[in-house]
Amino acid sequence: MERKAKLLLCEDDPNLGTLLAQYLRAKNYDVELRKDGAEGLMAYEKGQFDLLLLDIMMPLKDGFTLAREIRRTDRETPIIFLSAKNMRQDTLTGFECGADDYLTKPFSMEELLLRIDAVLRRSWGAAPQEERRTSFTLGRFTFDARKQVLTGPKGERNLTTKENDLLHLLSENANSVLERSTALRTVWGDDNYFNGRSMDVYIAKLRKYLAEDPEVEVANVHGKGFRLVVPDE
Repeated sequence: MERKAKLLLCEDDPNLGTLLAQYLRAKNYDVELRKDGAEGLMAYEKGQFDLLLLDIMMPLKDGFTLAREIRRTDRETPIIFLSAKNMRQDTLTGFECGADDYLTKPFSMEELLLRIDAVLRRSWGAAPQEERRTSFTLGRFTFDARKQVLTGPKGERNLTTKENDLLHLLSENANSVLERSTALRTVWGDDNYFNGRSMDVYIAKLRKYLAEDPEVEVANVHGKGFRLVVPDE
């Protein structure tokens, strides 16, 4: 029997929240609905969820704040933001908070379902393959992809799943070109424009982390993708 995914839905609009919860339950999801970020955090701390659907503009605790608090201890549970805020900076902020996807209102129920299904497929299929190399020396850094830890001159940094998966691909192809479409299909599951914007955010974050060693760089390869430049081991 196929496992039923458990979702936490935080939405302060009672009509929309009820409508979304009823729709997702009809699609065989187990849904807990909470009306603000404070209630959402309490529900998250008490339960085990496969995915979090967070509205951004909520009373008591907004979605960005809630996501940041959750990401302090949980870098695995996928987060999708649902927001009426459609400015580019809002989307970037969402991904910087650790989101896996960002859906702008108004959206169709069908699109929401497709986004949830895609994120869950990636999440449930993210176990590392045993034959893949998981330990790398990158200049003055060591990177353990299995533990999701990057250790550099200033100490250890725990990576989110997306950061880890992207750096893992770059490290496997160190000093060679990693095609943009390959990275998108492997880490995001689809090389569409929206996922491309998401990946650019994560590339920028990795560049910031790796800036501790000036000999290590994620370089753009025009028209192709990226190259992780590292000194020879």
